[in-house]
Amino acid sequence: MGRTSSIERNTKETKIKLTLDLDGTGKADIHTGIGFFDHMLEGFARHGLFDLSVQAEGDLHVDTHHTVEDTGIVLGQAIKEAVGDKRGMVRYGSMILPMDEALILCSLDLCGRPYFSWNLKLDREFVGGLETETVREFFYAVAASANMNLHIRQLDGVNNHHIIEAAFKAFSKALDGATRMDQRITDVLSTKGVL
Repeated sequence: MGRTSSIERNTKETKIKLTLDLDGTGKADIHTGIGFFDHMLEGFARHGLFDLSVQAEGDLHVDTHHTVEDTGIVLGQAIKEAVGDKRGMVRYGSMILPMDEALILCSLDLCGRPYFSWNLKLDREFVGGLETETVREFFYAVAASANMNLHIRQLDGVNNHHIIEAAFKAFSKALDGATRMDQRITDVLSTKGVL
């Protein structure tokens, strides 16, 4: 059985159905109603080599916040379910990713303890139809729901599109690294014996 998950979350604000295959080839079928957010999730899938499907209906007549945050919650839950007991898994992943003038560091630990830190400097209210302040909410929701320690750092960059896209791609590459299996790890990679 592959490392896959399928999660549905329905509230008065959003209806989200998401499937994730950690051992995919980068296929994406994304429909959130927010074009730039779709583009970011497609990049996440492609560069992490995850197969990802997201069908989201949200209260976009209000703003993009609920749709973006709730998608983060569901993606985090899917990651947590797909990694299972984490036996044989590398656990840690890091990437320093350039995109034109932007340079983003992402480092994460699938340790079972949620923590989130970031310092992206976004100075526009929107990129495309996406409210830039929701980008932080998305990654915070992923970290909390996946019980992941997640750090995202901006090392350089001025263009908000490049900064955000580099963050999504750096996250995907770091997660791909952390979820890789290593035959030398016969249990979980922890002196406690459990993650």
